[in-house]
Amino acid sequence: MVSAPAGTGPVAIDRERCLGSGQCLAMAPEVFDQDEEDGLVIFRGGTPPAAVTADIENAVDNCPAVALSITN
Repeated sequence: MVSAPAGTGPVAIDRERCLGSGQCLAMAPEVFDQDEEDGLVIFRGGTPPAAVTADIENAVDNCPAVALSITN
């Protein structure tokens, strides 16, 4: 399990569950990317703007592998 880097918010990635479908990247490209080696989700660097909070929540809600979660 990988938690969001400082400033990105309370998001966690379970890379063991990730299927590499790219839904998170499509919904929140400012926050998520895919590893070139295995195609699994990773965090982009930097702090995303507050305006993408809804995009992050949509990515979490629509992950087909349930690999993303909000961690309060």
